[in-house]
Amino acid sequence: MENSIFELQYALDTFYFLVCGALVMWMAAGFSMLEAGLVRSKNTTEILLKNISLYAVACTMYMICGYSIMYGGDEFTWFLNGIVADGVAGAEEPATYAPSADFFFQVVFVATAMSIVSGAVAERMKLWAFLAFAVVLTGFIYPMEGSWTWGGQPVFGMYTLGDLGFSDFAGSGIVHMAGASAALAGVLLLGARKGKYEADGSVRPIPGANLPMATLGTFILWMGWFGFNGGSVLATASVESANAVAIVFMNTNAAAAGGLIAAMIVARVMFGKADLTMALNGSLAGLVAITAEPSTPTALQATLFGALGGVLVVFAIISLDKLKIDDPVGAISVHGVVGFLGLMLVPITNADNSSFSGQLIGAATIFGWVFITSLIVWGILKAVMGIRVSEQDEYEGVDMSECGMEAYPEFVGASGSGR
Repeated sequence: MENSIFELQYALDTFYFLVCGALVMWMAAGFSMLEAGLVRSKNTTEILLKNISLYAVACTMYMICGYSIMYGGDEFTWFLNGIVADGVAGAEEPATYAPSADFFFQVVFVATAMSIVSGAVAERMKLWAFLAFAVVLTGFIYPMEGSWTWGGQPVFGMYTLGDLGFSDFAGSGIVHMAGASAALAGVLLLGARKGKYEADGSVRPIPGANLPMATLGTFILWMGWFGFNGGSVLATASVESANAVAIVFMNTNAAAAGGLIAAMIVARVMFGKADLTMALNGSLAGLVAITAEPSTPTALQATLFGALGGVLVVFAIISLDKLKIDDPVGAISVHGVVGFLGLMLVPITNADNSSFSGQLIGAATIFGWVFITSLIVWGILKAVMGIRVSEQDEYEGVDMSECGMEAYPEFVGASGSGR
């Protein structure tokens, strides 16, 4: 009887894990639609190709070496022979779900981190330079950072973040701030889009070509986030875990709603108009803010945390523009600045497992490692193959120069489309 109960629990938890992983994978479609909607039409094909190809690269590199680096084990062995052990890599006890399900759930997280980079460097980066960076980020940079956080390994053998009071339930820092840190390094070396900043210091808006598509992408991300946060409970086949999943779903949704409302109100006060792009980024900011700890806040607290993220992201986007850091989709603000906020909110509702000092040290470790290593990799790529397209190719659109095709050939001409 006991064995039958375990088998049922194993089957249910494995199925739940896989479904949540599929929801997170669907977030790749959300990033694709969001970014395609916020770039100009002449750059649509390339941004779509970047998103679907980075997902394939992430899955392959994490399978070859990333998972082993992050959770330990004999490198390449399970990749070559299959996962046949009773437990998850690095676990001390047998898991209550299939180890292959754990890998699938983890791999879609690393793809999410790389997707954040895509939007920030849009409209002026070479496709193959971007994919070369994706190989390093998903195969080494992210897994190393993950080994110190979720993997529980000491940071360069010096200190263990968990022992210092660091906690990140589903990845506000580990996934989102890490992706934004890599994006920031790339943007600093890449430079702004031509015409974005005038000589007198003013900022010229470059609106996206398809706001309905951007809105659809945001809805897809909102939906996928239930798998992102809900799956991080790691189980659902008991009363306790089922209740935890329900709370996480509720708080995830509440934070997104709070973030959108707050960002829309702030934009209305500042600009005198309702700003759709700020509202979209506000909802995503709310989701990022709650991701570090969606299981312990009340629904009201989750809404307020999301609202804080929504307010912060508006000011972050404006501030980056003043610093002439060109981020076409606001990814650095949404995932980086608000990702840090999410980490710092954790001790408010989960003081038993976290501390403000521990969260600060963890955030500094993640940012320092990812930013510095990414800056080095971007620098090498810039010296070896170049990371930016020519001024002429940027003017005409990277769709033609990088992909040889346009997303909307029936509506615009090949020369200078979407300007």
